[in-house]
This record gives sequence, C-alpha cells and structure tokens, in this order.
Amino acid sequence: MKAGLRNALLILVAAVVIGTYASTFIVDEREKALVVRFGQIQRDVNDPGLYFKVPFIDQVVYIDKRILFFESNDKRVQVVDGRRYLVDTITMFRIENARRFREAVEANLRLARQRLETRLEAALRATYGKRSFDAALSEEREQMMREIRDDLRPNANEIGIEIVDVRIRRTDLLPEVLQSTYDRMSAERLAEAEEIRAVGTERSLTIRAQADRTAVILVSEARRDGEIIRGQGDAERNGIFAAAYNQAPEFFSFFRSLEAYRKSLRGNDTTLVLRPDSEFFEYFSSDRLMRDGGTASSAGRSGEARSAPVPPASGTAEGAGAAQ
Repeated sequence: MKAGLRNALLILVAAVVIGTYASTFIVDEREKALVVRFGQIQRDVNDPGLYFKVPFIDQVVYIDKRILFFESNDKRVQVVDGRRYLVDTITMFRIENARRFREAVEANLRLARQRLETRLEAALRATYGKRSFDAALSEEREQMMREIRDDLRPNANEIGIEIVDVRIRRTDLLPEVLQSTYDRMSAERLAEAEEIRAVGTERSLTIRAQADRTAVILVSEARRDGEIIRGQGDAERNGIFAAAYNQAPEFFSFFRSLEAYRKSLRGNDTTLVLRPDSEFFEYFSSDRLMRDGGTASSAGRSGEARSAPVPPASGTAEGAGAAQ
C-alpha cells in the first residue's frame, strides 16, 4: 500500500515537472520569440523574461534580434565606360518584424539572404552603372553605399528585415581585362610624364634664352662702359703726353726712345738687324749725346729745366726712373 502511494506520488511530481517545463519558455535579451500553434502565429514576444504556453501544442520560434551580417563576393558590375569589375560587399541587418520574417521566409536566414542578395546585385549594377570606376575610389564612395542601402531597404522590409548598412569592401577589375587595363593606365601615365617633360623643357629653354639675352645685354653694357673708360683714359694720357712734349720736346723724344730700347732689348738673346745710321739708334751717336748733354747742362745752369712728363699708363715706371 505504501509502495503504491509512493509510486503514484512520484508519477504525479514527474508529471507536474514535465508539465511545467512544457508550458513555460524563457526569452533571452538577445532574442525575440514567436508562439506558433498548428502553423499559425499566436503571439510574438519581444521582451526578455519567463512566459507560458500550451504544453505539447504550442511551439516557440526564437529569432535573433542582434545586428547580423552577410558577405557577398565577386559580384560583377559594369561602369559607365563599359568596363566590368568585381565587387565585394558586406550587408548588416537586423530582424525588425519577427512575425513578417516568419511568414515571408519561415524564419530561415538562408532564404532571407538569397532574397536580399538578388536585390543587392541589382542595386550594385544600378549604382555602378551611372558612374565611372574612379567614383568608387573617391569621396563619392560613401554616397554610393548609401544609395545601395536605400535601394535594398524596401525589399528587405517586405520580409521583416531592416538594412542597417551596406559597405563596399573591394572593387577590382576582372582578371581577363586586368592586364590590358594596367597597360592602358601605364601608357596614359607615360604620356602625361612626356607632356610634363615637354613643358619643363620648353620652360627651361625659355628661361635659358632669357638668361642668355640678359647676359649679352650685361656684357655689352660692361664692354661699352669699359670702352668709354678706356677712351677717357687714352684721351687723358694723350693730353699728358702732349703737355710733356710741349714742355721739353727733346727730353720727351729721348725718354720715348729709352722706353723703346727697354722693350725691344728686354731678353738676353735679342738680336736686331738695323742700319748704323737708323733713327732707332740715334741716341747712341756720340755727337747726339754730346749735344743733348750740353743742352741739358745749360738748361740746368740757367735754372730753366722743367719737370719730366708722366710716363705712359702701360707701366713704364722703371724706364722713368732710369731717365731721371
């Protein structure tokens, strides 16, 4: 009797435990829940906590309410100039309407991704199709990603999903056109470099021509000024010579002859072939020396001797000292 009562009590406790477990469910803060009965959604639970259901009849479908993402790789797009590229994207989303998500894709993330990827590929083609490739590398890239996100949102809302963001990770050329594009870009860069070099060469020639013209002008002006100064010096020298000659013609002639002797007989092996009666050696004649010496002595005695003329500017100070 006691054994039967104990067994009945154990069965009752087990039934209560099983019934309690089957009639309750817990919703985590990271999840949403749908209570489904015979394939029909009875209610949706968005807040975390402990909830009850009809045991063995109601089923609970848990749906993640965190931000999820999926990657789409090697999507082919064509830009405005006809070139084709491969694009990789990452799409971030969250399940906003759990009931609609269950009804549209049976709460299956794989089916939801398939539908979103189909629309994403169309949005990529539309966005890239009205731009050049350079736009994806410039500040316009942000605008392109916003356009793709906004284009994808209406389709995602139909299945209870909110598109948080779409990011373009990579944009590359197709392998079959990669080399030809690199060759074309290299040729364009080389052409630009040649153009820059040509402009630089032209500017260099212009600057060099201006510098040469300026140099010619400066040299010409310097030569002109030099000729003017030289002419003024020659005129002053000739004036001094004329004044000296007027003061003592015989002495001036004698001094000039000494200058000529000094310049002509400067070397140790100088040889001159002249006639004995040549005017060049007239001051070597004894008669001329006596006459000039007498003239100089009488001039000294009479106190009428005049100062010697200034020698030429060509540096005849040594000859002048010998004459004195």
